[in-house]
Amino acid sequence: MSHVEIYKTENEIKLNVTLEDDTVWISQAQMVELFGRERSVITKHVNNVFKDGELEEAGNVQFLHIPNSDKPVKFFNLDVIISVGYRVKSRQGVQFIKCAIQLLNQYLVNGYALNQKRLQECNIEFEIG
Repeated sequence: MSHVEIYKTENEIKLNVTLEDDTVWISQAQMVELFGRERSVITKHVNNVFKDGELEEAGNVQFLHIPNSDKPVKFFNLDVIISVGYRVKSRQGVQFIKCAIQLLNQYLVNGYALNQKRLQECNIEFEIG
């Protein structure tokens, strides 16, 4: 399991995620910050994602231990994050979805997507072409 920043807005909203099982995981508290909505709104949308059958809860939710917490915290994978992002009516939600679509387009056109900042942090040089 590793932690990495994958998203940052002009408003200094940063998304530090947990990488595990070939996906990213964030807590509900992180979704609240990411989408700029109250916890109850995020809870409603997460519950509806599962209730409507858009996603199955099994495999898309896991409990992780975090520092300074007595009990495990519920984390949601990228599929849930994107589903909630489409449901949340917020400027920040739209901004995140646009970023996700841009990365998907880059992957589809090039066959891959690179996180240049992460590569630089790991002292990995990579040139395209």
